Amino acid sequence: MVWLGFAACVAIIFFSGTRLAQYGDAIAERTGLGRIWIGLVAIAIVTSIPELVTSISAVTLVKSPDLAVGNVLGSCTFNLTLLALADVMYRPAPILSQISSRHILSVIFGIVMLGLVAAGMLLGGFAPPLPGKINVVSVVIVVFYLAGIWWIYRSARRHPTQVVEVTLPGEKGLSRKTMYLRFALAAAAIAGGSIWLSLVGNEISATYGWHSGFVGSLFVAVTTSLPELVVTVAAVRLSALDMAAANIFGSNMFDLVIISAADFAYRRGPIFSSISSIHLMTIASAVAMNVIVIAALRLRPKFDKHNFRRWYDAPLVAIYVVGMIAVYQGYILPI
Repeated sequence: MVWLGFAACVAIIFFSGTRLAQYGDAIAERTGLGRIWIGLVAIAIVTSIPELVTSISAVTLVKSPDLAVGNVLGSCTFNLTLLALADVMYRPAPILSQISSRHILSVIFGIVMLGLVAAGMLLGGFAPPLPGKINVVSVVIVVFYLAGIWWIYRSARRHPTQVVEVTLPGEKGLSRKTMYLRFALAAAAIAGGSIWLSLVGNEISATYGWHSGFVGSLFVAVTTSLPELVVTVAAVRLSALDMAAANIFGSNMFDLVIISAADFAYRRGPIFSSISSIHLMTIASAVAMNVIVIAALRLRPKFDKHNFRRWYDAPLVAIYVVGMIAVYQGYILPI
């Protein structure tokens, strides 16, 4: 029965995620805000709702901070492997040669935020807690996220996108108001399906006796990243490559803020002093994958008939797989 519920969640998210990408693309073009900004903020926050719900419930109901942090960090690494999937789908040229180099800024912010999480773990109980037993690092992460979004917004305003009247297939003459409403309805459907999915995912993972950090980093992280997967596939099919990439990078930034939210909700003390150092391996994997993305955006790989220019796909997948195996085996970085 639980798997039937899982299938229903997947169906809801698949349909709603496709529509979210379509209306998000149309809004980006009609308003001139651009696909980067819409993907980085609006769509990224919507598709990160499963991680938010799962992580908060993990620390408030299950009392498992490892599950909460593992879910977030595992989602960050899984999201980056979606770039390889996008390359498989988009044959004209490598994805990272077609998107704007302005994505480097959001990737860098993501790396710094990962560094802040690692610092919080390494400091553990040494960092001075704020009122409510909240770690000061959690507040810094939130502030840094807001600063990053503001900075990226200013960058987007310096590179305005030409306003284009986009008409979706079969919906000629759709007004902006109706388009905004349907975007909101698609987001609400994803939110509802995602909340249900997080509950089903927890129920399935509880059936197996795996380490909560591994369960969070792999199974729960993959299931809660389903909205990002669906939106990425839909965006690539629309050739909205900048929106697909912005959704991935923006989701990773917002996901790290979820760790701060989990810290605020965790009443047994600062969350960083309550989790296993096994998560440092996932952080190292995420940083390495982000560095590969920056290198590819700087080198701007071009297409050739042998696909050698898509050199970054294999390393991204390999680092993810090796990282998950290391977490499963309980490997801890010698720090």
